[in-house]
Amino acid sequence: MTKSAIHYVCQNCGSSSSKWAGKCEDCNSWNSLVEETAPAGPPKGLNDPRNRSGGKARSSPIEFVPLKGISENLPRRLSGIGEFDRVVGGGLVPGSAILVGGDPGIGKSTLLLQVVCKLAASYRTAYVSGEEAIDQVRLRAQRLGLSDSNCALAAATSVRDIVNVIDAVDAPEILIIDSIQTMYVDTLDSAPGTVAQVRTSAQELIRVAKRRGIALFLVGHVTKEGTIAGPRVLEHMVDTVLYLEGDRGHQFRVLRGVKNRFGPTDEIGVFEMTDKGLLDVPNPSALFLADRRGDTSGAAVFAGLEGTRPVLVEIQALVAPSSYGTPRRAVIGWDSGRLAMVLAVLESRCGVTFGNNDVYLNVAGGFRISEPAADLAVAAALVSSLTGEPVPTECVVFGEIGLSGEVRRVSQPDLRLKEAVKLGFAQAIMPPVDTRRKSSTETVIRRTEINQLSELLPLFQAAPKLKRA
Repeated sequence: MTKSAIHYVCQNCGSSSSKWAGKCEDCNSWNSLVEETAPAGPPKGLNDPRNRSGGKARSSPIEFVPLKGISENLPRRLSGIGEFDRVVGGGLVPGSAILVGGDPGIGKSTLLLQVVCKLAASYRTAYVSGEEAIDQVRLRAQRLGLSDSNCALAAATSVRDIVNVIDAVDAPEILIIDSIQTMYVDTLDSAPGTVAQVRTSAQELIRVAKRRGIALFLVGHVTKEGTIAGPRVLEHMVDTVLYLEGDRGHQFRVLRGVKNRFGPTDEIGVFEMTDKGLLDVPNPSALFLADRRGDTSGAAVFAGLEGTRPVLVEIQALVAPSSYGTPRRAVIGWDSGRLAMVLAVLESRCGVTFGNNDVYLNVAGGFRISEPAADLAVAAALVSSLTGEPVPTECVVFGEIGLSGEVRRVSQPDLRLKEAVKLGFAQAIMPPVDTRRKSSTETVIRRTEINQLSELLPLFQAAPKLKRA
C-alpha cells in the first residue's frame, strides 16, 4: 500500500513545501500554506517498469489529423446579448472553456444566468450551482423575469456526479459551474477550494467539455488583490478569461476579456445594473459623458481605445494646497505610478510645480484606464485645475508622454477621432500623425498636434499664472 506524505501548498501560487511557514517563499504571501496529503516517493516515470503490465506499456496510439481539418467548423452560439457576444469574439465556440472572475456581488452570477437563459431558447443549457440552493437560483430568475426559460438547474459540488451527467448523448450544450472553488474530486483528501482541488476539478470538467463540444463557463472567486483565486495554471487551462469590473457606487459594469483564443483580447462590454439585471450599453461613451459639465476646470475628455472599441471618458483632476508636510496623491481608475511620472515630467521639463499641492485624480463613471495614451489627457486636466482655466468644451485629448517631455504617437488615432466626431466634438489635442496616411476626419475635426508637453501650456489662456519652478 502506498504511504502518504504531508506537504504544504500555497493557495496563491501553488508552490509546495515540506514544512509549514507563515510566509510563502515564492510569492511572499502570508498565511497561504495549507496542509495537503500526497503519495510518498517519486512519481512513476514513463519508462518505469511499474507502469508496464505483462511487458506491454499502458499507452494509446495518437491519431494525427491535417491542420486544414477534415470536418467543418461548428457555428458560434450567439446569446443575443450584444455586449457579451462582442467580448467573447462573436459568440461561443463549441468545446470552449471560459473563466469568469470578479469581486463578490459585482454581478457574475446574474450575468451568466441571463446569458444561459437567452441561450436556452436555441440550445440545451444547464446551470450548476455549488453556492446556492435551487430555490435561491429560482428567486433570482423570477426577479430578472427569466422564470419561463427552458434552462435546467442543479445544486451539486461533486465533480464525479457532474461528469457522469454531462458525459452522455443528450448532454447540455451550454454548462455553467458556479463556482469552481466549491467543486471537489473525491479522490483527493484536500478540502474544496485548495490548489489541488481547483486544478483537478477544472481539468476534469474541461476534458469532458472539449470531448462533448460543450461551451463551459467556470465562475472563479478573486483574492483581495483582484486576481482569480487558486493556481495560476487555471487561467492557462481555459480558452477565455473574462473579468467583470465596476464600482458598486456606480451602475456601470465592464466585462473585460484578458485572454481569448477565439477573438481579440482586451475587448470590453459595458453593462448597466438595473432591477431587471444587467442591460447592455451599445454606446458607452455617451453614457460616461452624460453628466459632464464642460465649463469646469480640471476636467478633460480622453479618447481611449479598449480592444477594438473607442471609448470617451472624462478624467477629473483636483490640485489643492496641502495642509501637511507631505502632499497627498490619490488616484481612482488609473495607475498611481503613471500619475507620479506625469507630475515629474511637468515639473522637470515644463517648469510647473505641484510640490506644495495635493493632487486627486479620478476617472468618472467608475471606469478604469490602462493604456498610456491617457497621459496627455491627465496632464491637461492637471494644468487646467492648477490654472483654473477649463479645457475647451468640444475638445478631446489623447497622447503618450515620454520622460524627456515628448508626446508620442498612439495606435489608431482615426478610430478615436471618429468616435469624438460622432459625439459632437470639434477639436482634438493629440500627437502628430503619419502624414503619409490619409484620414477621413481631417476636414471634420480641428486638430492641434503637439510634439512636446511644453506646447500644451500656451493652450490655456491662464498660462502665465502657472507656478514656475
